[in-house]
Amino acid sequence: MAGLYIIWDFDPEIINIFGFPLKYYGLLFACGLLLSMQILKKIFKNENLKDSAHEALIFYGIFGIFIGARLGHCLFYDFDYYSKNILEIILPIKKTLNGGYEFAGYAGLASHGGTIGLIISLYLYSKKFHIKFLKILDVIAIVAPLGAMFIRLANLMNSEMIGNTTSMPWAFIFLKVDNLPRHPAQLYEAISYFIIFLTVSIAYKYGSIKLGDGYHFGLTITLIFIMRILIEFVKIDQVEFEEGMILNMGQLLSIPFVIIGIFFIVKNLRSKQLNSKIHIMD
Repeated sequence: MAGLYIIWDFDPEIINIFGFPLKYYGLLFACGLLLSMQILKKIFKNENLKDSAHEALIFYGIFGIFIGARLGHCLFYDFDYYSKNILEIILPIKKTLNGGYEFAGYAGLASHGGTIGLIISLYLYSKKFHIKFLKILDVIAIVAPLGAMFIRLANLMNSEMIGNTTSMPWAFIFLKVDNLPRHPAQLYEAISYFIIFLTVSIAYKYGSIKLGDGYHFGLTITLIFIMRILIEFVKIDQVEFEEGMILNMGQLLSIPFVIIGIFFIVKNLRSKQLNSKIHIMD
């Protein structure tokens, strides 16, 4: 059975040109962003939204996701360290043993924080371009799972966010971590998010509930964070304090998103049912 395991030993760095590395993480993040923007362009046209609003969306999205993801990691997963090293929250540096600093990049981004940051940035965006807030949330909700899929594929290339040990024949052996067969948790999430993307896209294209009332937003965050809760059970703990917890930090942070998502789904289904009864009475 061990012969069926997948040996995973990718170098996260594709190429290094004069000290400037091109990494799979950045490449896949960019691919997800560009593909999402192309799909959004068609949706904006379908919803009669301005081209200028579409062009500005990329800046609001990138800044919202990045700032939120960075703060989310520092606050939720490593508050004790970053509360004493505030400069490292903002700058891509890390303190060395001799008291100096070295370039380390932003090693630590949390998806829950990125989601919150994106929602806040979209609120500011909706005010700037006079678009209904729930409408833009619905629009972004269609492509958000696609972007999340590319990020999890990037985690796979980095051999990070790995799963627990397993004897399943599709297990991955992440040689940069150890020689043990493990669940490819990143791949589980990536596949789940792609299926969610297809589901929400079909609901938007063929569904009878019109875009703009929070339905697609609710559907997306409910499905994404339910899958996040389930897949976390086969992942290793991300930080030491999670050891011994019934639900880890990722699962606990996912619960409020699931509740909010279900609220919007139920709200719209009830509204549709009520409108149908009124229509029949007329």
